[in-house]
Amino acid sequence: MEQEEAAAALQDADSQLMYSIERPVYDEAFIRTHLVNRKENSTTIRQRLAEKFQCSSKKAKAVARSFLPILTWLPSYPVRQYLLSDVVSGLSTGVVQLPQGLAYAMLAAVPPVYGLYSSFYPVLLYTFFGTSRHISVGTFAVISLMIGGVVVREAPDSMFYVLPANGTNTSMVLDVEARDDRRVQVAVVLTTLVGIIQIVFGLLRFGFVAIYLTEPLVRGFTTAAAFHVVISQLKYLLGVKTQRFSGPLSAVYSVKAVLSEITSTNVTTLLLGLSCIVFLYVVKHLNERYKKKLPIPIPGEIIVVIVSTGASYGLSLSKDYSVAVVGNIPAGLVPPAAPLFSLLPSLVTDSFAVAIVGFSMGISLAKIFALKHGYSVDGNQELIALGLCNFISSFFQTFAVTCSMSRSLVQESTGGKTQIAGLLASLMVLLVVVAIGFVFQPLPQTALASIIMVNLLGMFKQFRDIPALWRTSKIELAIWLVAYVASLLLGLDYGLLVAISFAILTVIYRTQSPKSSILGHVSSTGLYYDVDDYEEAAEYEGIKVFHSNSSIYFANSDLYVNTLKEKTGVNPVHIQAAWKAQKKLKEKTNSNHSSPLKICAKYKDEAVTHEVLPQNHMMEEQKNGQLGDRHSDLNSEEAVFLEPLNTVHSIVLDWTSASFIDSVGAKAIKQVIKEYAAVDVRVVIAGCNRHLLSELDSLQFFTGNVTTDMVFPTVHDAVLYCQHLNSCSPAAPANETV
Repeated sequence: MEQEEAAAALQDADSQLMYSIERPVYDEAFIRTHLVNRKENSTTIRQRLAEKFQCSSKKAKAVARSFLPILTWLPSYPVRQYLLSDVVSGLSTGVVQLPQGLAYAMLAAVPPVYGLYSSFYPVLLYTFFGTSRHISVGTFAVISLMIGGVVVREAPDSMFYVLPANGTNTSMVLDVEARDDRRVQVAVVLTTLVGIIQIVFGLLRFGFVAIYLTEPLVRGFTTAAAFHVVISQLKYLLGVKTQRFSGPLSAVYSVKAVLSEITSTNVTTLLLGLSCIVFLYVVKHLNERYKKKLPIPIPGEIIVVIVSTGASYGLSLSKDYSVAVVGNIPAGLVPPAAPLFSLLPSLVTDSFAVAIVGFSMGISLAKIFALKHGYSVDGNQELIALGLCNFISSFFQTFAVTCSMSRSLVQESTGGKTQIAGLLASLMVLLVVVAIGFVFQPLPQTALASIIMVNLLGMFKQFRDIPALWRTSKIELAIWLVAYVASLLLGLDYGLLVAISFAILTVIYRTQSPKSSILGHVSSTGLYYDVDDYEEAAEYEGIKVFHSNSSIYFANSDLYVNTLKEKTGVNPVHIQAAWKAQKKLKEKTNSNHSSPLKICAKYKDEAVTHEVLPQNHMMEEQKNGQLGDRHSDLNSEEAVFLEPLNTVHSIVLDWTSASFIDSVGAKAIKQVIKEYAAVDVRVVIAGCNRHLLSELDSLQFFTGNVTTDMVFPTVHDAVLYCQHLNSCSPAAPANETV
């Protein structure tokens, strides 16, 4: 058995790749003078600018294809392979897009027809400018709710109460037409500004801004938004009339207002709404359970719209049972008109929030589909595409859009291959707007509310993130909870600001509180690991290898230095204090020949007492807290306490994890090198990347006592160097025996 195990071990050793290299110990000074030379960039700024802006037919085609991605795939569009799939997908998506456009207009606090406009123009434009083949652009619940909050704040009901036209002394009435016109103007101007911001961000290559909306933040934020949406639809489900609130605690005020009017619930409206919710939930469950067997998903939303519209018209629900309906839907498209730019100043902050959230939703879903189907999306072009969709469409009375998760899943699952599917979906909406929009005028608002509520079920499932994040990352769980609570209580705009600020603070916290450790060498490997975590990692005598998994900058430089002194157990201030105490002892000994001194020092954890004799006896030189033997036969005593003795002669700073350093961090490191040098402890640096070395050169770090021969490419180089220097130095005084 033992022979078999030995043979197996020998076979494994033979099958391993071997890494064998023999070289001298390198330091940075040697590397710069003998091994590598930096390439010199001979081109001037003028030449680089001329090359960048040089015009050619090839470059013009590349720019055109980048700005209009449709030019890259439409000329080679395989009609026989893709057309049928895109047609089926487009019709299926259009069937879903139509009722969602009507429903989400209610969230945006504008008449339903503007939801249809927003489901046509942006989708048409995205076909030309977008890089994703599968996302469905148009109205989306979270964005619509954010717009609705701004619209209600800028055009509340209280601004539009007027006296009746007959002039009688009755109470004032709400001018609904004037209110809706004003709200549409606010939504349009907000959309224009959102489009401008997204276009500018895209041109400046600011697609990276979405990274600050980390996934836990987005999921916590959208879960809170789902609660806001459901609360805003309760009044339509119950058939009661309440004021719409915006700003901090708007969710609390809305629930309070609905509960105060619950006694006036319209039973017919409630029964119809609950029936629609049950039907839609069952259809959604069937679509999910049998999605592999169904050729296309069952279009539950359009069935609800058609059946409830027919029931409302046939039973005269609006007239006989006071069920609120959609009302007038004007036929045809409205002519383009300039937004009311005088409203811009009060909408700037809100437009930034809508622009960033809209882009974040779009790019995250686009990347998921691109990864699944093996193509790439351009984040900056997506910003420009969404910006153009919002900006151009706003002149045709639309509100801000992004991609919808539910519609995108329908478009992808029904076989959509390109944005031809989205184009066909938008043409379906156009057909309704131009020809048959009047058919949906009896559509009950409670049916639209039920469509909105059921479509949010997926967002409520995000509560499952909490136990998963508790097990994996407490900080990400904190981000999720802060985003959720802040957005729920403060509103979506302030909540998003608080969530982003908190997420950035967690990054600062992580860099200010990095994990630090002392590394030890794993024998015969050249590898260094934490001595507290790995039994095989052993420290070299007299050498401390300090590792911190963070860069060094103004916010954590003091913490880095303090942790270095704490982990290594070598504090220059304490050593110098011990030296001063010894100097005083010498002076006392010289002046008082009759009183021997009893000195109490500490070797690690054991208290040790030494006697120091007067000057007329032999005394040894003391260094770094070490004391020689003394003998005396005198009687009187005096006790003096010294610091622990130091046996460390070298400290290696492992900077393999450091990506940058600023002037404050560089000064702190130079100061600590100087402090350790004063107590005969050398400090060297290992594992710097070339970019970090360039930063150190720019900061003039290598001046005075700090030179490039103190920097080593690997930790093992630095350790071998320190061992060599210590073995070449004169022998230190032997430790005292007690």
